[in-house]
Amino acid sequence: MSEDLTPEIIGGKNPVLEALRADRDVNKIWVAEGVQKKGITELLQLAKEKGVLVQFVPKKKIDGLTDSNHQGIAAAVAAYNYAELNNLFNAAAARSEDPFFLILDELEDPHNLGSIMRTADAIGVHGLIIPRRRAVGLTAVVAKSSTGAIEHVPVVRVNNLSQTVDELKKRGVWIAGTDAKESMDYRNMDAGLPLAIIIGSEGKGMSRILRDKCDFLYQLPMIGHVTSLNASVAASLLMYEVYRKRNPLG
Repeated sequence: MSEDLTPEIIGGKNPVLEALRADRDVNKIWVAEGVQKKGITELLQLAKEKGVLVQFVPKKKIDGLTDSNHQGIAAAVAAYNYAELNNLFNAAAARSEDPFFLILDELEDPHNLGSIMRTADAIGVHGLIIPRRRAVGLTAVVAKSSTGAIEHVPVVRVNNLSQTVDELKKRGVWIAGTDAKESMDYRNMDAGLPLAIIIGSEGKGMSRILRDKCDFLYQLPMIGHVTSLNASVAASLLMYEVYRKRNPLG
């Protein structure tokens, strides 16, 4: 069985609820004894409609299934499916919008990926692109951190980010990255173009080969003592700048 098909245990009310809403293949749901049924009415109703077994068990059993903050709820689900690059372009076309993608360069922290997915869903990013190696994939921790956004944001996993960037350019997508030197203020970004923004890894930032392929380099101005922002925070600022430019007030 390939790693992509390994079943996952997800924990938390919202991740399990979103999995049901998105018609994921949910095999079984465990609910801790003592959890108020009134607070999970929709979850129980959806599970009944989809024929998913719900088992009420001691909280200790759920503690043994997942180390996430599960809120007394866990589910066994089929592995998350990765999208193809065409799916991202189709998502943009379906909404009559210019493509807007994020490229995550060897991001390793699942909480950062989950947080980025949460913001990406909120502002309508058409999809994420991640490398197959030396990077976090779609795991239960990512699902929990995304509070359900993992069910709605397509993720493409590729063998070579550099080659993928070349393909995006051939398909009319402009590439932007962040760099503290020799770059423009991100607030001057031209967000009306078909655009893919590269977010560097937590430790090393964006790789030199990807930096050299960028059409634009932007910086996030800082006046304090730190020299960089958390990857998910930087990604959120850039995503919302694109949203702001594409959806002006009035």
